[in-house]
Amino acid sequence: MSRHQPWQGRIALGGIWIAACAFAGLARSHDHHMDKIEEGQGVSADPIDSILWTHIFIQGLAWGILFPMGMVLGIVRSRWHVPVQVVASTLAVLGYFIGHKHKGRQFADNVHAHFAPWVMWVLMSQIVFGVYLRLHLERGFHGRIRKYAVFAHGIIGKLVPIVAWVQMLFGGITMLGFCRDDHLGQCLAHFIMGSAFIAYGILLTIVMLVGQAWLRRTGRSQEFFDSAVIAAWGCVNTFTEHRWGQAWVHNDLQHTTMGIIWWCAGLLGLWLSRNRDGQPKRNLIPAAVIFLTGWAMSAHPQTLMISAMTHTMFGYTLMAAGVSRLVEICFVLKDQPTASEDGRNPFSFQYMTPFLLCAAGFLFMGATEEQMKMLDAAHVDHVSYVLLLYSVAFLMYLFTNMLIHLYGVDRILAKADPETANGTVYANGHTSVRDVEEFELGDITSDDELDTPNDDAPLVPKEGRTH
Repeated sequence: MSRHQPWQGRIALGGIWIAACAFAGLARSHDHHMDKIEEGQGVSADPIDSILWTHIFIQGLAWGILFPMGMVLGIVRSRWHVPVQVVASTLAVLGYFIGHKHKGRQFADNVHAHFAPWVMWVLMSQIVFGVYLRLHLERGFHGRIRKYAVFAHGIIGKLVPIVAWVQMLFGGITMLGFCRDDHLGQCLAHFIMGSAFIAYGILLTIVMLVGQAWLRRTGRSQEFFDSAVIAAWGCVNTFTEHRWGQAWVHNDLQHTTMGIIWWCAGLLGLWLSRNRDGQPKRNLIPAAVIFLTGWAMSAHPQTLMISAMTHTMFGYTLMAAGVSRLVEICFVLKDQPTASEDGRNPFSFQYMTPFLLCAAGFLFMGATEEQMKMLDAAHVDHVSYVLLLYSVAFLMYLFTNMLIHLYGVDRILAKADPETANGTVYANGHTSVRDVEEFELGDITSDDELDTPNDDAPLVPKEGRTH
């Protein structure tokens, strides 16, 4: 009998219990009292009680911190992947039930409540796949479907941070009663575009630190992918920023022309992303688009002083990101894809563009009409507000870099060294990773598999294995 089986059994039973609790939560009806909500409002005037604050704290910890950590630990096949995911899942289910027990502030029918069951279905699916893989059912039919279970478990695990981000945004919107009726369109624009800038900054950081090998394999430059997304996004904005059939207003015209310049510039960026020999070539078109977008947004007309200054700072931040990208390509990297052949040790200046994009995203998400009116009524000045949003951006970018470091910035390219490519065991319990795209539970294979040499075996040498 495998020495891992007692521990695997406890993990499996724990997973089954968590999944059962999640399913019970989905099946359980919940009455939302709305008798104190005034007509036309999304929330009552009651304060948020301690139970709801506890729900926010627990879910923020589980979905915002532990699940992303567990995802990265799974990619690097760390022994800590399963314990972290079990703790996160337990907290998520606990927080779900606590959220149904709150008193105080009441909420009208809202997107956060409607999306919650889908989030729990994602969690339950991930638990089911995880438990199945831990049971090591590898004979007959199970042997044929195991690779599909591994694939599904990995895909869902990587979707969890995105789903969590959306649900946390829904939670904040619901808590304040925002983005209803006529405000919905503006909210969608701000939160989608703001999230896109943050995602852009995170992806640039990932490619800069651990994605250079992947980028070389594609035979494309970074600007090819940037320009493709810019062109596609511009096409969407060109036809969605104005309600066709109605009179044009000043903001509609600005938003539509901004979409036009995006797809025009994106097409040029795609063309310039290769040289005459068909080799990948860097260009400045995405940097120019970012700069021009920032310039346009800095002059966006607003009715409130705090709104105008917040949009201006958002525009300046984007302009700074565009200038930083230009300086990085022309003067820091001198048209090279990275500072070194293996992508290690980037220049300090290379962190500026991704961070500024993240900061711009938070500034834009925090500049909706309802948020500006609330802050103006509370006599909050734009300087304090901008500094607060920048503080959030610093923490977000810190967490992003911590996760990338956890992934193993100094080990992802270690396979180039034959002495480490076969799977060195490190002091922190991680092993070197064969490929960025791999995603598997740590130690999901049995002892018999470890003793059998094959391409799917974990990257831990037999003599270095610990139990």
